[in-house]
Amino acid sequence: MPVPVLSCFGLRRSFATPAGPVSVLEGVDLEVRAGEVIAILGPSGSGKTTLLHLLAGLDRPSGGEIRWGDRTVHDRPPHALARERARGIGLVFQDPHLLSDLDAAANVAIPGRIVGRPDPARALALLDRVGLAHRAHARPATLSGGERQRVALARALFNDPPLILADEPTGSLDRVTARSMFELLVRLAKDAGRSVAMVTHDEGLVRQVDVRYRLERGRLRRAED
Repeated sequence: MPVPVLSCFGLRRSFATPAGPVSVLEGVDLEVRAGEVIAILGPSGSGKTTLLHLLAGLDRPSGGEIRWGDRTVHDRPPHALARERARGIGLVFQDPHLLSDLDAAANVAIPGRIVGRPDPARALALLDRVGLAHRAHARPATLSGGERQRVALARALFNDPPLILADEPTGSLDRVTARSMFELLVRLAKDAGRSVAMVTHDEGLVRQVDVRYRLERGRLRRAED
């Protein structure tokens, strides 16, 4: 069987507090295969964002192992990890994190700059794919919430990553816009055979994903249909 695009084994994360260590994740196991779209459900405070940050290499686990393909994530220098993340993972967050002094096209092209492959034409093509070709030169402050999130999705696709990690990407949007954004994310991923791992609290949004998981009390289990 092919190696999973993303996997973790026995993943643990705890945080120091004045009252002592607080455990957030307690032995999480997960595999995401090529072309698979999964959703990780759970209420606020359940550790979903912590898990996603670990899977993205943005935080270090207290224990366990994370792999991108067949490579262990946390055995390399931070700068090498950042470059590999820019090449192989598209990130979408609840806050789009657009740079206010750059227009939409320049924001989309940021991942290309990181790996030394700036390509303005690709940025414009991706904005067209998310329906924003006409807003290519608009600054973030002039875009609606849904438009900003579509710019963030185009940015996540810039380096053609095999995996997209999304943290509550529709959490700040109204119901209609959220549904549109979710369907766009899944369609663009499926069209290119990409994998998606998304964390969300919105169970009604993710009925059509391949696999649903639930994070509770620091442990991940497959959700019942």
